[in-house]
Amino acid sequence: MREFLQRTLVWLIVILFIGLGFWAFSGPIEGLIAACLSLLAWLGFHLYHIALLLRWLDHPTAERVPDGFGAWHTVFMTLYRTMRTQMQSKRKLTNVLERFINAGEAMPDGVVVLDEHDRIEWINPMAMEHLNLDRKQDVGNQILNLIRQPSFHAYMKNASFSQPLVLQFTQPRELVISVQLVPFDSTRKLLLSRDITSLERVQTVHRDFVANVSHELRTPLTVVGGFLETLSDMEEVDQATLSHFLPMMMEQSRRMQSLVEDLLTLSRLENSPKAAVAEKVNMQLMLDTLMVEAEGLSQGRHQIKLEKDCSQWLWGSAQELHSAFGNLVSNAVRYTPEGGAITLSWKAEGERLRFSVKDSGIGIPREHIPRLTERFYRVDRGRSRGNGGTGLGLAIVKHVIARHNARLDIKSEPDKGSTFSVIFQRERSAEPENGSHRA
Repeated sequence: MREFLQRTLVWLIVILFIGLGFWAFSGPIEGLIAACLSLLAWLGFHLYHIALLLRWLDHPTAERVPDGFGAWHTVFMTLYRTMRTQMQSKRKLTNVLERFINAGEAMPDGVVVLDEHDRIEWINPMAMEHLNLDRKQDVGNQILNLIRQPSFHAYMKNASFSQPLVLQFTQPRELVISVQLVPFDSTRKLLLSRDITSLERVQTVHRDFVANVSHELRTPLTVVGGFLETLSDMEEVDQATLSHFLPMMMEQSRRMQSLVEDLLTLSRLENSPKAAVAEKVNMQLMLDTLMVEAEGLSQGRHQIKLEKDCSQWLWGSAQELHSAFGNLVSNAVRYTPEGGAITLSWKAEGERLRFSVKDSGIGIPREHIPRLTERFYRVDRGRSRGNGGTGLGLAIVKHVIARHNARLDIKSEPDKGSTFSVIFQRERSAEPENGSHRA
């Protein structure tokens, strides 16, 4: 600014000297005319540069700043430097904003930015999934018009956001979402959401597990305790009474023992290292053992057949595999009516190996199949207990096959029987040792 004023003062002095020079040599009129013409030229010079400035202001970019002459060159160079600085600052701010938006987009939790009237300003993809929102349609709308659960409206109305709120959604799929509102300046707020469906499911399983264990143990303990109380109240106990009470007490104690053993097996499988013991498992010998066990459980009430179409062994834990396969065999015997057929098979299917237990039993409705491997899950509770099951067999099977990188395939229809298959990947296949029994 100072330089511009100095240049202006210099030009005014030059014009004054021009006028005085013409005054001295040609007279006062000529001097006045010369001064006026010099002022007009000086004014035209500035008007020209003002026009350049106005034209540049229509599209102010650093690349289009005019060059200018004299003091205007200094003005335009100052504008150029200012524009470059602004562009650099804008570029930095844009990069920061892009990083912030990218971080928000990548967050595993949902984020919704709300203005002072609880209108949506921005949503990240996870919030759209959690709260069933749409970025194109819902930005600018009030959040209360889009989430219509009464508990959420009460949460927003009470304005007490120290604790999160749990919301349950059934559409488009079942979700349990934890939401919490966080004010971050005088007007705006962040609505944070987190999917806790899995956590809620685990907590439900734990609650059901404790309740089921208590329920399973209560009946045999009540029976045994009742018998002991009756016997203790009797002055003399004859042999007939003992013969009546003791077998039932033994049956209930065996039931408790079986339940405890299954619980210990599950605990050992869950807490031991993920990889099963790497040993060669003689499948031919195991199939023969399973066949003998099935016939012992059946006591001649079923037609039991063994199909050994594969000579391969397995890499894994013989003890764990025998426990899993044995549970499948005992379930087949337990839930197949007398006179039914049960088939054990061991086959190679391309790159996979399959152990199957097929029965002609009562079958399982389709809606129950996905939950069969849950602890204590029963299709028919009364019928399951009557058959002597603990409700933990298929949970044990699930853990064992997971440790062997296999999968469980269940096909069943009510009154048409069931087929439980354990499918192993080819890398689990082991060559039989010399002299072993082959199919």
